[in-house]
Amino acid sequence: MGTLDGRTALVTGVSRRQGIGFAIATRLLQAGASVAIQHWSPHDAEQPWGADDLAGVVAELSAQASEGARVTDISADFAQDDAPGALIAEVTSQLGHLDILVCNQAMSGHDGALSEIGIADLELHWKVNARATLLMTQAYASQHDGRPGGRVVWLTSGQQLGPMSDEIAYATSKAALAGVTASVAADLIRRGIGLNTVNPGPVNTGYLNEGVLLSEERLAAIRDRFPAGRFGEPDDPARLIAWLVGDDARWVVGQVINTEGGFERWR
Repeated sequence: MGTLDGRTALVTGVSRRQGIGFAIATRLLQAGASVAIQHWSPHDAEQPWGADDLAGVVAELSAQASEGARVTDISADFAQDDAPGALIAEVTSQLGHLDILVCNQAMSGHDGALSEIGIADLELHWKVNARATLLMTQAYASQHDGRPGGRVVWLTSGQQLGPMSDEIAYATSKAALAGVTASVAADLIRRGIGLNTVNPGPVNTGYLNEGVLLSEERLAAIRDRFPAGRFGEPDDPARLIAWLVGDDARWVVGQVINTEGGFERWR
């Protein structure tokens, strides 16, 4: 029996095989859950690493589903005001009661140092990274009936551990989630829902491949800060998140957990 048999999950930001969301969805499916995935492919198409074939992504995930479990996918643009609530409504209409919510989506790009960013950059990152996460969590909690297994996981970044001076809009939006985790978790746990936030650290989702964003010399310098001699891989945070949404982690509430493989940030 899988540890998540009979439960339903929504994982956002699942559109690329190299992404953390794909690894999370895979882990939850292998544990027995039915999984809905959210994607917004136009964002991927803007990035240097490009977009994946969504039909192929969904097919690969469906092949991981346990007997009786379902996989469904929904396109949603979190820059739109009504998208978070509409997504939760659509998932529950397709899969029924939603047990698990993993907010993995992230706006990347349209960013820079403090002197370079503008109002539009700050607004876009706030809408997609922070506002959408809060509104989805609100809508998820409204449909949750208090049954055992209510879990929410937010993804932040390492902005509380060191500077991210070239990504001020991104770091600000992710810092908001880390900062408000304890406050929202205290509310949700009274409704039988455990919330925790995960910082996956530097994970190679394609942007750490040679020639994409950084030179091989720069990549080697970053890689050397990992005692294991490698970058984080998508399955590294996915393993932690799969544990957090299961019964063994039911007493872990309101934490911001860093999973960085001993990354020597200040070296």
